[in-house]
Amino acid sequence: MMFELPSMTNLIVSTIVFFIAAWLIHRYMDEHGIPKGMTRGLTVFVLASLVSWGSGEIVDWIQGPQPTTQIPSDPAQLLKALGQTQP
Repeated sequence: MMFELPSMTNLIVSTIVFFIAAWLIHRYMDEHGIPKGMTRGLTVFVLASLVSWGSGEIVDWIQGPQPTTQIPSDPAQLLKALGQTQP
């Protein structure tokens, strides 16, 4: 399995969703009287990150498979792919 970079749409949507989720979770905790502190801040961060990651995965799933370009591991093939000649 090859590591795949997220699409630009994924990055934009997940960033927006992160801030919205963090704000909503923070507001929910305020309404329920959960005291502010490091544990609460970390909980908000982790939950907002999970919601953001999930939204990004949904965006990528909706977009379908994207064409990928494999980078050759052999230096000679890499130079050839870049259009350069080997010395």
